[in-house]
Amino acid sequence: MSGLRERKKRATREALSWEALRLAVERGIENVLVEDIATAVGVSPRTFNNYFSSKYEAIVWRELDRMVRIGDILRERPPDEPFWQSIEQAVLAIYGNDDETTPPDKSWTEGVRELVSSPLLTAEYLKADAAMSRALAEAIADRLGMDVERDMYPQVVAGAVGAACSVAQQRWMNADPLVPLGPLIREALGHLTDLKGGEP
Repeated sequence: MSGLRERKKRATREALSWEALRLAVERGIENVLVEDIATAVGVSPRTFNNYFSSKYEAIVWRELDRMVRIGDILRERPPDEPFWQSIEQAVLAIYGNDDETTPPDKSWTEGVRELVSSPLLTAEYLKADAAMSRALAEAIADRLGMDVERDMYPQVVAGAVGAACSVAQQRWMNADPLVPLGPLIREALGHLTDLKGGEP
């Protein structure tokens, strides 16, 4: 029963985050109220506040959740798989793969680009970046049998992977003509492995 309850809670959190993002892209973040997000999901503002402290936190949560899930997938990859291959597979499991051939909608990418450049989200993105890097570093340390507090390597790799994903997303938002995200993520990760040139 507790598993079902947790799944329902996660589904509600995901729905609230998605509607916060969608409405902010469509209307502009300053024109979206918590009440609007709650109504779109079919819950009360009080329920929204049980999950998020603000509309800004709800929007940014999606990126934090992606990095947490990448870490979870990394832990589950075959133990004999080369480390950088495991990293690539974990990231692509969340962000897409080379089979994606349909470019995004132009109005959506323009809206996302405007949203992420809003100074209203700056503080939330900074908090999320730190949490994302920590979550992935812990997963990398688990994968490699390292100590995330003592060893620098997991934190350095986590920062590099996060940066690669961020650069790919920026390229995706600004691409003309539009392109799918998956191949850009793969290309960005490829640059990391080129720099590394081996295993830890």
